[in-house]
Amino acid sequence: MKTAESCYYHLDVEVGPERVGQVGRILAAHLRHWDLEQLVGPVCHGTEVLLRAIDEHATDKHAVIEMWWNGQHLITAIGENNRDLRPDRELRPCLAWLAAVSDGWGCCATGTGAKVIWFSRRVRSCEGLPLVPTGPAPTLLEVRQMPRTIPAFTGAESGTRGALVNA
Repeated sequence: MKTAESCYYHLDVEVGPERVGQVGRILAAHLRHWDLEQLVGPVCHGTEVLLRAIDEHATDKHAVIEMWWNGQHLITAIGENNRDLRPDRELRPCLAWLAAVSDGWGCCATGTGAKVIWFSRRVRSCEGLPLVPTGPAPTLLEVRQMPRTIPAFTGAESGTRGALVNA
């Protein structure tokens, strides 16, 4: 069963060809620990695609990866500090892929000139697992009888008359 607890993971990494696969395995382990096995493939692949682009085009190889799980959505964000790495040029194929496989994605600049690229994936409800825990069912002692008459909108606020409707 999916956990409804919020989860967060932060990873600082120096991007290199050998580190891309390692980061994918680290993220996969955390997703499995959070019982999100079905998100391992798309999340790890999306992260690896972005890290490869950073490795290929960026001068500063430092990146920050964060994942947030809120019980329904997993948001993955990759931050990097390269002013010369432009999303509309070098990252266009990566962003097109993210747009195709994500429920949401975006790119924003920070005050220091860094960029953060994020994407989200929702756990599908068709898997038969509840996304949010349900409250306990009431016991028979808690059930109350419905009234025989239900007050209708009286319109007292607007000055019109109202009446009781028989059930």
